[in-house]
Amino acid sequence: MLPELAILTAMITPAVLISACGALILSTTVRLGRVVDRVRGLSDRFEELAHRDPPEIVLYEERLELTFTQLDWLTSRARHLQRAMTMFYLALGLFVGTTVTIGFLGISSPVDRELNWVPVILGMIGAGLLFIGTLLLGIEATLALRSIHSEMDFVWKLGQHHAPPPLRERLASRTLWPRFRATKE
Repeated sequence: MLPELAILTAMITPAVLISACGALILSTTVRLGRVVDRVRGLSDRFEELAHRDPPEIVLYEERLELTFTQLDWLTSRARHLQRAMTMFYLALGLFVGTTVTIGFLGISSPVDRELNWVPVILGMIGAGLLFIGTLLLGIEATLALRSIHSEMDFVWKLGQHHAPPPLRERLASRTLWPRFRATKE
C-alpha cells in the first residue's frame, strides 16, 4: 500500500468519530433546549399558582410539590446535558487533533515518526470523553423518565378527583397494581 494511502486510511477512523460527536452534540443541544422550554413553562405555572388562593385550586399542595420537584429534576438534567456537551466538544477537538496529527506525522521525516504514539493517545482520550458523555446522557434520560412518572402520578390523582364515581369504579376493576386503584370517596 502506498504510504499516502495508508495515511488517508488512518485518518478515516477519527473522521467517523468526529461525525458521531457531531450527531451527539446536535441531539444533546435539542434535549437541552427542551429542558429550557420546560423550565420556562413551569416558571409560568408557578407564577400562576402564586397569584391565586390555594382553596380555589384543586390539589394545590400536590401541584406545588410537583412543580418544585420538576424544577429540581430539570436543574439536574440541564447540568448533566451541559456536562455531556462539554465532553462531546472536547472529544470532537481531540478527534480533529488526532486526524491532523496523523496527517502531519505521515508527511514528516522518519525522525518525527517516533511520535506515532501522539495520535493514539489523543484518540484514546477522545474515545474516553465520548464514553463519559454517553454515560451522562444515560443519567439524564433516567431523570427525564422519573420526571414523566411523577407527572403521570399527579395526572392520575387529578383524574381521580374529577372522574365520576362510575368511571372510577370501572377503572379500579381493570388496574393490576394497587397503587393505581381508584379510591372511593
